[in-house]
Amino acid sequence: MALVACVGFYGCRYGLNDDVMAIYALFGSVSLGALSQVAGSAAQRARTLLAVLPVAALLILIGTALAVSTWAAVAGMLVVGFSVAFAGVGGPRLVGLAAGLQLFYILPCFPPYAPDTIGSRLIGVCVGIVLLALAELLLWPDRTPEGYDPRLARACSRVAGYAQALFTASSAAAEQSARGAVDALRPSRLPPELRPIAPGRRDRARSQAAQTLGFTLARLSELNRTPAGPGSLTPAASALLTRAIATTWSSARSLTGGAAPDTDGLARAIRELQQARWEKGDGDPRALRADGLVLTAADGMWVLGTAVRLTRGGRLVVPDGVDRFWFARESNPALWLRRLRAHLTPRSVFFQGAVRVALALAAARLVAGALDLQHGFWVLLATLTLMRSRAADTRTALRPVVIGTLVGGVAAAALLVVVGPDLEVYAIALPPTMLVAFAVGAILGPVWVQVLFTLVLAMAFVQLAPASWQLAEVRVVDVFVGAAVGMLAGVMAWPRGSAGELRGATADFLVAAGDTVRETVSVLAARVPADGALARARYAMLLADASYGMYQTERPDPRLSAVDWHAAVVAGLHVVQGAETLLARCAPGTVAPWAESVTADARRVERACDDLAAALRKPIPTMPPQGDTRFAGVPNAWVVDIELWLGGVTHDLARVVPAPAEDTGPNND
Repeated sequence: MALVACVGFYGCRYGLNDDVMAIYALFGSVSLGALSQVAGSAAQRARTLLAVLPVAALLILIGTALAVSTWAAVAGMLVVGFSVAFAGVGGPRLVGLAAGLQLFYILPCFPPYAPDTIGSRLIGVCVGIVLLALAELLLWPDRTPEGYDPRLARACSRVAGYAQALFTASSAAAEQSARGAVDALRPSRLPPELRPIAPGRRDRARSQAAQTLGFTLARLSELNRTPAGPGSLTPAASALLTRAIATTWSSARSLTGGAAPDTDGLARAIRELQQARWEKGDGDPRALRADGLVLTAADGMWVLGTAVRLTRGGRLVVPDGVDRFWFARESNPALWLRRLRAHLTPRSVFFQGAVRVALALAAARLVAGALDLQHGFWVLLATLTLMRSRAADTRTALRPVVIGTLVGGVAAAALLVVVGPDLEVYAIALPPTMLVAFAVGAILGPVWVQVLFTLVLAMAFVQLAPASWQLAEVRVVDVFVGAAVGMLAGVMAWPRGSAGELRGATADFLVAAGDTVRETVSVLAARVPADGALARARYAMLLADASYGMYQTERPDPRLSAVDWHAAVVAGLHVVQGAETLLARCAPGTVAPWAESVTADARRVERACDDLAAALRKPIPTMPPQGDTRFAGVPNAWVVDIELWLGGVTHDLARVVPAPAEDTGPNND
């Protein structure tokens, strides 16, 4: 990073004798090298940097044109600030690039209004970014971390191994191993850049595969606890389970470079068992329950294999009535537009964050223009780097920024007084200072980052124009102004960050899940037309997922620590997955003869979802009283499948708010 910045800066400043080109080469490399987080392997990072280059050029053109007046620049900052920040809905890679991209507008939107320098500005940025991309490929590229697909493959193989070990003495150890591998796919346990949350088909397929693994593991664990053991499975169910396990092994191999899994045979076997159960209808409740669990687990393994095929870029013909892979019918641009529209609501944490950033940067630009600050872009740079999604986190970041800038300003002023206008000293001192700043600054801590960065800026700018110790004073004043603007914006616009939205979004998701339970059972029991509850639950899940994902990036809120928010999202997810499976498998009115009992069961689960949602909205959530969770136990295949789904959801809900440990009093033995 330091080498790239120095080569670009010195090459343009002293080789081409172009000050404008030099400063843009410097900030082109710093913005994407130090202020951004570019994920992936060295080759992927290089491709990302080159792909960003046209966007950077466009932002520079816009900033140069709008520098004609303060109000034009402020309006542009408002639009650009929101657009760049809101693009983070596209996934962690765009989130990591947001701060650097903002700088490409910030730097040229300040006076002087000099459209005649646009050529030097664009060339300088191209030099900085291209050198950075070459460095990623050629100069000691970082070791590529383990990607998401190998982790997903490991979870697939562990789940397949557990399925093979069912009803054996080794099943407990196999279950623990599988659960550990599946839990390792939780967003909170993954680096942000690995989380499959982009709106494209492949990331959606990866996310669905991981979600389905958890659902399938839960069904296998329930099957392993059936009282009758392996003897409770019919020959058809045993054969189906064997085939499903083979598909899961194939999915694991496919994720590490093997052939795509063949899911057609498994789909036929599932349909055959469904048909056999449909024709038989009634039977022994234990056998129906075991076969139903096998059928549900096998269906999950089919979904897993199909999702893995999509992650490899395979095509899938999805009938219009099938909802589980609806995204396979859409193009990636259409999926992006769908994601953007879905988050254009004040309830979205991405929308809230984009508005907060845009207002803060626009206010900082207005203050810098109104006060005619000499290096006003330092104000916006301070605002940009200081702001966090929560006001409390912004306040925590404020202290090292203030202390580091003060210390760095004093050091820079002393340097400028002692050295004076001798440019050779600054030219010699800048590379090692930059090396220390970029290489070990983060290790030394945020205070030292600010100290060293202030020195780097002073040494660079004094080589572009004569400067006195007052340059350091300007830096300190600008940073303080930017910090104040960022702090005020954090306090005034959604100060609680995602924590303020997490309660409501998760509670809304559980309410929508309860509606989905009621609607699904009504369709299957009474042929009541669906009124869109499942679609509303999917949308609520999108907002809850986003809130939970951003919550992982913030400091924990003690008021929310009593709730397992991941378990709450998983409970709603299992409602959605189970509803999709039942609606795909059963025709409307399938369980009409038992409508009264299954409707009563569904109402209890819906009420449990609503009660938990109400509890989560309280300042201190407590687990609501559990009602009667026993089901009717009708010896019919379809009723058993519905009750298995409802029972699993009930179990999920009980895990969201752990019950407090009972006080058994002193031990008098």
